[in-house]
Amino acid sequence: MMNVKDKNCKRIIPSIIAGILITGTISISCTDSSEEYYTEADFKKMNKIDAHCHINSDRFAFMEQALEDNFRILTINTDAPLGFTAREQMEQALYQIEAFPHNLAFVSTFPMEGWQNEEWLQNTMAYLEETFEKGAIGVKVWKNIGMVERDNNGRFIMIDDELFDPIFSYLEERGIPLVGHLGEPRNCWLPLEEMTVNNDKAYFKNNPEYHMYLHPEFPSYEDQIDARDRMLEKYPGLKFMGAHLASIEWSVDELAKHLDRFPNATVDLAERMCHVQAQSIDNREKVRDFFIKYQDRIIYGTDRGDYSGAEQDPVKLKELAHTEWLSDWKFLTTDKKMSSWKVEGEFTGLKLPRTVIDKIYYRNAENLFPQFKNL
Repeated sequence: MMNVKDKNCKRIIPSIIAGILITGTISISCTDSSEEYYTEADFKKMNKIDAHCHINSDRFAFMEQALEDNFRILTINTDAPLGFTAREQMEQALYQIEAFPHNLAFVSTFPMEGWQNEEWLQNTMAYLEETFEKGAIGVKVWKNIGMVERDNNGRFIMIDDELFDPIFSYLEERGIPLVGHLGEPRNCWLPLEEMTVNNDKAYFKNNPEYHMYLHPEFPSYEDQIDARDRMLEKYPGLKFMGAHLASIEWSVDELAKHLDRFPNATVDLAERMCHVQAQSIDNREKVRDFFIKYQDRIIYGTDRGDYSGAEQDPVKLKELAHTEWLSDWKFLTTDKKMSSWKVEGEFTGLKLPRTVIDKIYYRNAENLFPQFKNL
């Protein structure tokens, strides 16, 4: 009986035929480590997907860098104060897709403005259907649901509110994924000096309206997570991508519980890689084991793009995107020592197997958004 674990072993088969004839049986284990793992040099060779970007611009600098680094891009419309309406974001996405039809797709959203009007739901459903006809491959909900919008009694509108039931039922029935940025990092409810990563400290210092430690009258972190989970319980067939590690970025143990509880849920890594790196400082093997165990549920994303708050110099914009993409690749594919301004302390790359990297960088995104297979 011959057990050949690696196709590269074929080159030595002729040299062992005599051994087989003499002994009758032989077992070969000669897995080539270069076949099992990617290297830093493989970065541009692999066709990858960044499944969480925002392109609200008529210039092509970001997409040009994406092509240079062999990325397909998912640009996500969002009901956030970006200076563009949902419809304007869609039109910008379509403009970019016309220029890059084989490398770009988009997710639509719906505005909460006027939610209390009787025609809001009808208009929202009509708008979403229009976006699907124009190529949208999913729908995004943002943290304004749960942290900004209030009902007529002054209570926060949470994501499990019956207001959204017809929308989520529609998505579930048609197999259309919902992307949810709901809540914020748990650091959001801590004072700045207790936050675990430096980019959260910088963000919430500059955006105090979203720093919930300063607003104890707002819903708690647990309120946000519980509302999200109640919504998912109502729609067990809904395909859901929890943006930013589903706001459970602080603990791979807790994130594992979420993924076990909701088998149709996936998570993206957008703007939360530093939280993974911070945890890996304390226990790299636990973090690595998590990625391997849940390799079918994790999707690569960065939250990069080209919008009003992004770098306006196109050369620097490209450099920033390339630097982050390459750094993430190095962290996930190698075991090199690394550092980042976002994290206090040195950390070691996870060096995940090729099969895991393939899933994180494109297979899982293609499974959730099968339209990517046709790009």
